[in-house]
Amino acid sequence: MTTFTEQAPGVAEQMPAAAEGFTLNHTMVRIKAPERSLHFYTHVFGMRLLRKLDFPEMQFTLYFLTQLSPEDSIPEDPDERTVWTFSQRGLLELTHNWGSEDDPELSYHNGNADPKGYGHIGFNVPDLESAETWFDDMNVEFIKRPDAGKMKNVIFVKDPDGYWIEVIQAELMAGVGS
Repeated sequence: MTTFTEQAPGVAEQMPAAAEGFTLNHTMVRIKAPERSLHFYTHVFGMRLLRKLDFPEMQFTLYFLTQLSPEDSIPEDPDERTVWTFSQRGLLELTHNWGSEDDPELSYHNGNADPKGYGHIGFNVPDLESAETWFDDMNVEFIKRPDAGKMKNVIFVKDPDGYWIEVIQAELMAGVGS
């Protein structure tokens, strides 16, 4: 099977045999208040909670969320659901360190303030204009609207912990970059 990928300095010409079958499963961000963050991601972005894992001895909880398709069949058995969750692609893991919600001084670095590092979470939507209206209706904080700045047709909003979320409509991205 031939797989086309772009070329750039540092890119392997072929996938290393030892990496065959590797899959990006999830990315993790720390959250301060689980109820607030879970409300945001499930009500605003329509994500579903696949698995909640508590670790009392280390005092943290993991929440794994994703966008589900109607054909997805999630196992009811907790162990089977855990294995299924860790075999998926593109999950968002929210990590809550117990007690963080009670610390008024605590805020997590979103990666976009100096020193810059981590950037954002990204979502593709079927209609960018409708998404913008929906975010307004849900009182979501905008960083950038689709008609602002040099890069048009891209929205940036903030989640409850200040992490940036890029929202695009794939069809509108043709011709971007060089």
